[in-house]
Amino acid sequence: MGATWAPGQSSIIMAYCVFFNFLKVTVQSSPNFTQHVREQSLVTDQLSRRLIRTYQLYSRTSGKHVQVLANKRINAMAEDGDPFAKLIVETDTFGSRVRVRGAETGLYICMNKKGKLIAKSNGKGKDCVFTEIVLENNYTALQNAKYEGWYMAFTRKGRPRKGSKTRQHQREVHFMKRLPRGHHTTEQSLRFEFLNYPPFTRSLRGSQRTWAPEPR
Repeated sequence: MGATWAPGQSSIIMAYCVFFNFLKVTVQSSPNFTQHVREQSLVTDQLSRRLIRTYQLYSRTSGKHVQVLANKRINAMAEDGDPFAKLIVETDTFGSRVRVRGAETGLYICMNKKGKLIAKSNGKGKDCVFTEIVLENNYTALQNAKYEGWYMAFTRKGRPRKGSKTRQHQREVHFMKRLPRGHHTTEQSLRFEFLNYPPFTRSLRGSQRTWAPEPR
């Protein structure tokens, strides 16, 4: 003979069942946002608009700036304001991965399998992607995305150092971002046109609200 339940008891049991089912669905469907960000930061973003910045990279060891020459040589021997020291930095993901190319030559700074810095006209490969790491001393290190643990580095004489011989704590991998001489921070914003949304202004007439287009 089956168990019988009072009307009040059956309602309570049903409520518990609904509640536990809700918890089960919530736990299973809860997204892991941290994992999503980590995964997306490792993949080239093909959809978002590229953020483009222009600056110089000041080498802590050489006391000069990184430059990409027309003969595909890369060194840290340029003076402040040198045209070959002006770098275009493009975001590769919504994280801190970037591609760096010379503004004067259009050549990308890349790293080969031996850890040598090379210049390429096509910078789509992962060997031309670097992760910007801001250090505790406020310097920036650039770690290659393809060869993890290998950094862009230069000696005291401004010569490139092999990435396989670099570590994050070494002075050779420390850089400081500097704006090119005569460059203004507002220059990049002129490339885009920003519109207010919605393109209407609200006017009050007594207790009635009306919407009118903004004057252009």
